[in-house]
Amino acid sequence: MRQLILMRHAKAKRGSKKMADHDRPLSKRGRRQAAAMAEAMRHWKDLEGEIHVSGATRTHETLDEMAKRLPELALSERADFDEALYTFDANALLAWLQGLPDATERVLVIGHNPALLELARWLCPTAPDELPTGSMLHLSLPDTPWQSLERHCAERMVSLTPEQASHALFERRAPESPKLDKLGPKRRILEMLAHQYRRVRALELGVVAGVDAEFLHQYRVTLRRSRAIGESVLTTIKVPGLKKRLKRLKRRAQATSDLRDLDVFLESLTVTPPPLTSRSRQALERWLQARREEAHASLCRQLVQPDYAEVMQDWWDFINSRAFKQALAGLSSKRIASVLIERLERHDQALAALTLESDDEALHDLRKAVKRVRYLAELDPKRHREFLSGLKHRQRLLGDFQDLCTRQAWIEAFAASARNAPRRKRECDAWRAALEEQKQALREEIMALAPLSGTYREALKR
Repeated sequence: MRQLILMRHAKAKRGSKKMADHDRPLSKRGRRQAAAMAEAMRHWKDLEGEIHVSGATRTHETLDEMAKRLPELALSERADFDEALYTFDANALLAWLQGLPDATERVLVIGHNPALLELARWLCPTAPDELPTGSMLHLSLPDTPWQSLERHCAERMVSLTPEQASHALFERRAPESPKLDKLGPKRRILEMLAHQYRRVRALELGVVAGVDAEFLHQYRVTLRRSRAIGESVLTTIKVPGLKKRLKRLKRRAQATSDLRDLDVFLESLTVTPPPLTSRSRQALERWLQARREEAHASLCRQLVQPDYAEVMQDWWDFINSRAFKQALAGLSSKRIASVLIERLERHDQALAALTLESDDEALHDLRKAVKRVRYLAELDPKRHREFLSGLKHRQRLLGDFQDLCTRQAWIEAFAASARNAPRRKRECDAWRAALEEQKQALREEIMALAPLSGTYREALKR
């Protein structure tokens, strides 16, 4: 199949009487857009074929910004700059495309709207309604001569915007966080849940794109935070219908677990090289990437299923329902404090029961207990601000322990996947043993932590 990638130039400065449209340079935002798209397009293999660029300054600079990020690809040296692509007419662009030699299998065109978008719509009936600056459309076309292109002949199309490729750019235009400082518990919870719902839905496109791992991280965190708030509410008051909806949110968050674990593990390999031979390390990275692609594909399939949209819409309807708002009226600071003390006592009992021989599950349960305490305390943040600040170190220790356990599990799975490779298995066994020593040191540090009940009382006195 032939591959056609249509990319609109990044955001340019506005024109003026003293500046021709052809000469408009990129704005600061445009430079950020182009830089964000560089790594994404390499990831999608969109930079491997011919590169044709309009003669306009803004398209030149779009490629230049991408080339700065990927100097090893020599993008500027490979590019053909063609004034014929400085066009806003889709018919002219189609005529140019039909003039390509048959030997051209993959081509990237950096040009202008409305020509790019209208051409995409002519080739593909499912093309989007808009193509923002810095965005691209990748179309898979029949393996026929370019001059034989027909209307709606594209067999597949994917799109990507800079805000889907870069979480940093997404955050610049993400749903704004509500101001909660002056709100009571009821209004605070309603505002938080509504904001988190909007944020989850906004993050979905970046999760599906799969370029920036931070999208998945924030998607997962936001889903789990919504569930945690709901569970905290449920421990203090009765809310009919809430429990079953929280179970659905839990399943959605669990669907991200393997993918997030793999992202964290892969990132750790760049920070701390594993104690493996070069050959084994390369094999590990390939194996982890393959598992990541499988996990990402599985999650993407779930996100496009009708039942996912139904679950999310049902959650939105529920948190906006009159019944939920009426139930929250029974929530009080006194009740929150009462339940919080009960949870602190349970946590302290679990902490006191830990020994150096305690299994990993005991520490995982303790980590969950600390998270429940934190989320409950966050229902009344003014009262618990100092206490919440003191929880961060404890959560970090328990989170580090969890990461080491997860890493061991993936190493074991990797070793098991390598048949007739005794040397690799020995390397992995030694690595897992070294991680076990780190876990033991963390166990000792966690066991030495002070009980939370005392920390809570001290924080309230200040």
